[in-house]
Amino acid sequence: MNIAVLLGGTSAERYVSMATGKGIAEALTSRGHNVRLYDIALGEKAEIAFDNLVLPTEVAPSPEELARFNHRDVITAVQNLPDDTDVVFIALHGNDGEDGKIQSLLEFRGLPYTGSGVLASALAMHKSKSKELFRNNGISTANWFLLEPDDDASAARLSAMVDAVTDYPVVVKPNDGGSTVGLTIVKDADGLVEATALARRYSKDVIFEEFIEGREVTVGVLDGEALPVVEIRPKSGIYDYTNKYTSGRTEYFCPADLPLAISEELQTLALRAHNVLGCTGYSRVDFRLDEQGEAWCLEVNTLPGMTSTSLFPKGAKADGIEYGEVCEQIIRAALRQHTIVSA
Repeated sequence: MNIAVLLGGTSAERYVSMATGKGIAEALTSRGHNVRLYDIALGEKAEIAFDNLVLPTEVAPSPEELARFNHRDVITAVQNLPDDTDVVFIALHGNDGEDGKIQSLLEFRGLPYTGSGVLASALAMHKSKSKELFRNNGISTANWFLLEPDDDASAARLSAMVDAVTDYPVVVKPNDGGSTVGLTIVKDADGLVEATALARRYSKDVIFEEFIEGREVTVGVLDGEALPVVEIRPKSGIYDYTNKYTSGRTEYFCPADLPLAISEELQTLALRAHNVLGCTGYSRVDFRLDEQGEAWCLEVNTLPGMTSTSLFPKGAKADGIEYGEVCEQIIRAALRQHTIVSA
């Protein structure tokens, strides 16, 4: 097949996306497919040769670097994808990739693509909206409130809202971001204004979420089936960007050392969260497991990372599915979904 892999992009997760796209492209090439790489942030010059794909060594791009990109170039890049493309593998993360915009452009082109559709992608990216749907459908999720662009972000108001809704510690993060970019765990009122300012560097909307003490676990969903539970244990600190993407900084246990009943409940909840948002193909659902064994759903990732240290491939491997076969299954699901939608 002729496969276009979209990577890079305009979000704060640009560098993670490049690593994801490189891994996917190498796996699919080794399985006999004709794979082309496209960095959608580059517009007319989006296509890049394998040999020219150099992965950045920095942790993440700065907001100043991201400000150089013109979102019109994203549209141009998609418009210029070859007509003979059989399927588009979206290896993007964050805005202009995981939020429904790319999906809508590809649907306009009539090109099959991996992952969820426009609405599910948009809902999952909007953390506050997805949490509303979780709660309305009986899926436990931590208390939260949303700070929109025109809302008062004074220390007094933020402190009052935290006292009324979440208490401390409180997680302050961009409402439509990922990979913990712009995230702070605030322990008292003194840190609220600074944490809000950091989150607003990456998003206009900031979400404040109750911090759930306990174990961090995640469950992948592949083509309608829940994968084994993965437990995440950073060797120090929280599971932040550096601990996620630096080899050796975090320990992973899969299948997680949990009672069977809890593992099965997590898998059931992952499938329910995936379906509540209308996701298709694949996703990864993140949870906190408190000391009483109750699972609290954090979010659904419609385009989970696929780097060598990523969680989704770990869950698949524990289920006996190697990396290359995971990529193939994701493509087959995309082609089936495109056939259903086109019918």
